Amino acid sequence: MASYPPAQCCTVGVKHTGESVGEIKRIGNIPTYFSYPKDKGDNAHAVLILTDVIGYEAINAQLIADQFAANGYFCVMPDLFDGDPVPLNRPENFDIGTWRQGHGNERVDPIVEATIKEMRSNLGVKQIGAVGYCFGAKYVFRFLKDGLIDAGFVAHPSFVDAEEVKSITRPISIAAAETDQIFPAPKRRETEDMLKDMSVPYQLSLYSGTSHGFAVRADLSQPQIKWAKEQAFYQAVQWFDEYVKS
Repeated sequence: MASYPPAQCCTVGVKHTGESVGEIKRIGNIPTYFSYPKDKGDNAHAVLILTDVIGYEAINAQLIADQFAANGYFCVMPDLFDGDPVPLNRPENFDIGTWRQGHGNERVDPIVEATIKEMRSNLGVKQIGAVGYCFGAKYVFRFLKDGLIDAGFVAHPSFVDAEEVKSITRPISIAAAETDQIFPAPKRRETEDMLKDMSVPYQLSLYSGTSHGFAVRADLSQPQIKWAKEQAFYQAVQWFDEYVKS
């Protein structure tokens, strides 16, 4: 396994302030958040966001989607959990292990597949960059293949199997937290060793002073952590500018 399963750190963090500017519509029966670039009719280059367990309705996730749109990408963020996300800062009696059993590959894969199919057909998308935070990172790796996702970016991945890393055929960029019990140094090393033996472009950046979840749920009152969150976002944009837009 290239990262460990989700734990308590996957659900704690700070709710950010701001107003989202996108809209929620449906892809089939999947509620989906859409955020549009300045040229709303230009859907050729898109970002698919696969969220952490807090889900697509969280303001943190929607503000990130809006940021990608502001950088010229049509942004699509589906509900991966059939209306059953994990609460931010979940109560102690919430059993994430039981929750995870109800949201395995057999439930999530079809949602991602349907979203990609709709993006490439009815929504007119030509190139897709996928972003995966925590839980969502697993599904970036699973779909990072020719004809599906053209380039991927993940931050503090969880529950990624080694075979999922080895199966990718398109470029991948990884933002890692310095302190991360889910993706600690040995797992980063394991992932790097796999990627260096593969033919795909890759990048792995480590952000000091950060912990698991920083790219989504950071405490923005802390300057170093705020800087790291912003740089991880720019890391994704620059990666997609190179491998999605070029």
